[in-house]
Amino acid sequence: MLLKKIVSDLVNSQKEKNEVAVSCLRMLKSSLMNKEIEKRTKMFESNPELSAEKIEELAKLDDREIIDIISTEVKKRRDSVAGFKAGNREDLALREIEEIEVLKNYLPEELSEEEIKKIVLMAIEKTGATSIKEIGLVMKEVVPQTKGRADGNMVGEIVRSLLGE
Repeated sequence: MLLKKIVSDLVNSQKEKNEVAVSCLRMLKSSLMNKEIEKRTKMFESNPELSAEKIEELAKLDDREIIDIISTEVKKRRDSVAGFKAGNREDLALREIEEIEVLKNYLPEELSEEEIKKIVLMAIEKTGATSIKEIGLVMKEVVPQTKGRADGNMVGEIVRSLLGE
């Protein structure tokens, strides 16, 4: 369903001549297709007895997988923004920020800092973590709950601050 929305929005962006959205959605669509091909290849290699039709059906990406890919694309762009700003290339940084805004339309609503803190506090309580040395335990608990809904760096900072670094 999410894939249909992306394709539909790509067509609309082309009609509206929105260059940033068209470019960004084409790259996203390409990433999705590459992931599907990778999934299909792995499936064929591990199950050569399956028919091509069955492999094709099983290799289709679900919304959760699509959200993971979009999250990865957003992270890449955030990293690029930092690099471009460090290199005094504000024009390229701005372009990346515009693409992030396009991609955010397909992600679940982002968690607020307060919501992340609640999740982290519950994870700390659940794991019994008491020091920064146990950050891995807490992150293992928190990441699945925040994936695609919060910036990983921000989650890490909140975990470190609550564990007392």
